[in-house]
Amino acid sequence: MGYKFSVISFFLFAGTLLSQSAITPLRPGNGTTINEIVFVTRKFAEDGHWYANFGYFASDADHKAYSRGGRLAKLDLRTGKQTTLFADDNGTFRDPQVHYDGKRIVFSYRKSGQDYFHLYETDVEGSYLRQITDGPYSDIEPVYLPDGDILFVSSRCNRWVNCWATQVAVLYRCKSDGSDMVQLSANIEHDNTPWVLPDGRIMYTRWEYVDRSQVHFHHLWSMSPDGSRQSVLFGNQHTSVPQACLLIDAKPIPGSDDIVTVFSPGHGRREHAGHLARISLQAGPDQKEALEFIWKGEDNEYIYDPFPLSSELFLTTTGKALSLIDAQGHKQDFYSLSSAEQKEGYQIFEPRPVIGRPQEPVIASALHPKREEGFMLVQDVYQGRNMDDPVRGKIKKLLILETLPKPINYTGGNEPLTYTGSFTLERIVGTVPVESDGSAHFSLPPNKSFLFVALDAQNRAVQRMKSFTSVMPGETVTCIGCHEHRTLAPANTNPYPIASQKPPAQPQAIAGIPEVIDFPRDIQPILDEHCVRCHNPANRSGGILLTGHRGPVYSHSYFNLLARFQVNDGRNQYEPLNEPGRVGDTSSPLMQKIDDHHGQV
Repeated sequence: MGYKFSVISFFLFAGTLLSQSAITPLRPGNGTTINEIVFVTRKFAEDGHWYANFGYFASDADHKAYSRGGRLAKLDLRTGKQTTLFADDNGTFRDPQVHYDGKRIVFSYRKSGQDYFHLYETDVEGSYLRQITDGPYSDIEPVYLPDGDILFVSSRCNRWVNCWATQVAVLYRCKSDGSDMVQLSANIEHDNTPWVLPDGRIMYTRWEYVDRSQVHFHHLWSMSPDGSRQSVLFGNQHTSVPQACLLIDAKPIPGSDDIVTVFSPGHGRREHAGHLARISLQAGPDQKEALEFIWKGEDNEYIYDPFPLSSELFLTTTGKALSLIDAQGHKQDFYSLSSAEQKEGYQIFEPRPVIGRPQEPVIASALHPKREEGFMLVQDVYQGRNMDDPVRGKIKKLLILETLPKPINYTGGNEPLTYTGSFTLERIVGTVPVESDGSAHFSLPPNKSFLFVALDAQNRAVQRMKSFTSVMPGETVTCIGCHEHRTLAPANTNPYPIASQKPPAQPQAIAGIPEVIDFPRDIQPILDEHCVRCHNPANRSGGILLTGHRGPVYSHSYFNLLARFQVNDGRNQYEPLNEPGRVGDTSSPLMQKIDDHHGQV
């Protein structure tokens, strides 16, 4: 009752307060008192994509993705006074986080006349400005770590969005002075909005669409602060949670095991706009019912950047105003930007209470930074979802593919690389053996994105991974099987997998096969030798044109084979988990024709 009374009292007191009104300290009911809130103001970036808010567009280096103008500001709830800590009419401020001691703020700032965001630190009075990172890269979304380091998101990875003309940023960490920079993520797409969980792990949003949908899978993952133990936290197995969405800006809720997150509809809205949702992590990452909406706006009414003050009260912004939302979904604005700022197009983002907080435990690293490899141990490839069909012993090896980052991208579609939405190239690393008990143990180079294909004795695809994994230097990653349920432990039938008792295998290259397949170079000569004599412009009875002559974008043979679904790559079919044999050569009509000696070939 005490909590409900204090919230209602606050709502009644706040009413429709404007920028200079005296408000009142926030007492969220957990013994804390919040007297001040820091936030930033800036304008909307012009691009509607949720990730396109730094850097430049590939087609024109003078065409910037960020907005210009804004402030790092502080609001005193006791007096209603607003203080500008720093302002820059042509610069951009973003992503403040208050230190554990409640006295310092780290944030990202692009100074006027500069192209890149860097990390800076100040005190809560704005009495100094200390630059932490530099260089020709953008560093954004910093968080303090309990060991004193800073974890952040950076474009230092030098890669571009596979289906858009803007840059990618992934997870890094450094010392508080910017030294000892370490890349933590091998993602070829974006990682965003990291935050420390109560147990010391890092929660973040990971966008991926490896051989599936490029717009449906950007959900929540976790890792240790050294980049090891990367694992899905919630989502990533369903296109509906309960519908296609971006889950972002997630933070742990004090006094509970739940998290709060923005549910940004579809492919995600600009500046992460969306609905406020609560997720229980107790049932594992695949339980769709674990997501519950706290507040869901109507008619494109969204919130931004939620910060849980307690299990019952959430600080957020509607863009033009700071707001509180309680656990029952009641929303109240309590501070608005001035009419002059609103007229100029400024919005409020990233509100953070100025309070101290306990540090999370430090997770000791077991990595060996100087090692040039990490290790994978698969306990049993036959365990997992949709692995019921294969007969034990059928899978003989794993084909290892590396999904390659895109060094530049000029288009917003899938042309001209592929026709069906793969967007990037996959490098054939090689194969490793699968033992009779289904186990496999092998080494991989660190900080690269890998996926696996389970092969039978004829090198046919039995099951294909539709995600990616990676290893850090010296790390051993262990999984139960193929797409196993994350809440299940392995059956105690084989406590000592055969592969674990052998040295890790080195992937073996496939003789006569190039690392990266190029259709005109590697496939068209086969068609020329065996197929074109029947499938050519002079022989319409063949029903399909398989010559290598170029069409507007692709060769006729490539376009026809893909457009007529002769190759089943499973891309953009949205559901990530297929039954064995549903994707790849086993189910491709072209391979079936070859097996049946189509045309006596």
